[in-house]
This record gives sequence, C-alpha cells and structure tokens, in this order.
Amino acid sequence: MNERVLLIANHRTEVDWMYLWDLALRKGSLGYIKYILKSSLMKLPLLGWGFHILEFIAVERKWEIDEQILHKMLSTFKNPHDGLWLALFPEGTDYTEQKCQNSQKFASEVGLPVLTNVLLPKTKGFYACLEALRGSLDAVYDVSIAYKNQCPTFLDNAFGVGPLEVHMHVRRIPTGDIPASETKAADWLMNTFQIKDQLLSDFKVQGCFPNQLNEKELSTFKCLVTFTGR
Repeated sequence: MNERVLLIANHRTEVDWMYLWDLALRKGSLGYIKYILKSSLMKLPLLGWGFHILEFIAVERKWEIDEQILHKMLSTFKNPHDGLWLALFPEGTDYTEQKCQNSQKFASEVGLPVLTNVLLPKTKGFYACLEALRGSLDAVYDVSIAYKNQCPTFLDNAFGVGPLEVHMHVRRIPTGDIPASETKAADWLMNTFQIKDQLLSDFKVQGCFPNQLNEKELSTFKCLVTFTGR
C-alpha cells in the first residue's frame, strides 16, 4: 500500500496544486491526493464540482472558523487502510512580492526568521492535521516547488501555456521525527521553511535542486484527464 502522508509545499503561484497532481500521478498516488484549499476554489466551473466529490477541505483562512472545519473533515481520514496524500500549503496564500514584504516586516517585529522566497508558515493548521492524523500517518513530505523562468497562472494552464520546467525537491520526514507538542511542532515547521527558503535561493543561482533527477515530460492536460477519469 502507498504511504499515508501529509504533504506540505510552498505556494509560489495559484496553480501549484496542479503540479502536485502531476507528482502524485507519477508516484501512483493520484487517487489518494486531497487538498486543503481556500473555499473560493470550490466554486470553479467543473473543477469545483470535482473537489466536492473528492472530499477536498475548503477553508476560510480564519482560524476561528477553520478549526472546526478541519477537525470535522480530518476525522473522516483516519482509517490507516485508506491511501492518503493530504496536501497543505502552510503559507495560506500564494507568494507575491508585496505579501513577502508584509511577511518580512511582521517577522522582524516579532523575532521570527525573515524569509526571502517564501512567506511565514501558519502553524495552527499544520499542527491540527498532524495531531488529528498522527496515529495513521507514515510521514510528512516536504515539497519545495520552483519554476524555470516564469511562474504559470491558471489562464496559462487553461490555454496550454505551461512553464518550461517545474522542479520539485522532496524531503521525507517520518512522522515520529516531528515533535508532538504544538509549540515544538510549530518550531519544526518554521525551521522547515527556513530550509526551504535556502533551497529556493540556491535554485535561483544554480538552476536546479541538489541531487536532481530528470523525469519525462508530463502535461497538465494529461494529468487532468487521468484525474477526471479515475
């Protein structure tokens, strides 16, 4: 059986989730992937309908509302015999220069790491997922996504104008290696995003991630056809 994992990734652009589909497809786990995503995406034509059918978790990005939503939905994912790739973007929103500046200003004010290529991660949602599923999860997959030359948009993908290259760096962390307490788990996530920030800085210089292997081209269209046909 495929591993049950919590997948955390940086959120460079609005269509990162499409390339995580590609990753899941390549690894034979497309049927197991579920996303925690903003509620507005559930209203997309056709895709929104599919998201509902596949039990994706829609959140409002307000913890006082989302806490109950997460606990309710995560309780249905606990069966250790069911495959699961639960994808979470801890930054909570896609990266822009303005958002980065706001995140850096806040980090400086409260004594948190000042990051350049990612935003400060939100720790409560991550911990809620980890705590609810810890007994049935095998690992956390820490995925760093980088695009060569330019970041794609939803319209780019809709009209078949994909990025020249999509690069992913994946670290596998056994669940038992992640602290159980909320405070220490939050520190672990913050440190993970510092590592991710450095990986992305190095990528800008070197054009690739360390020990990178190339895989054959796989179009987003093919991924979507496979996804809708399962």
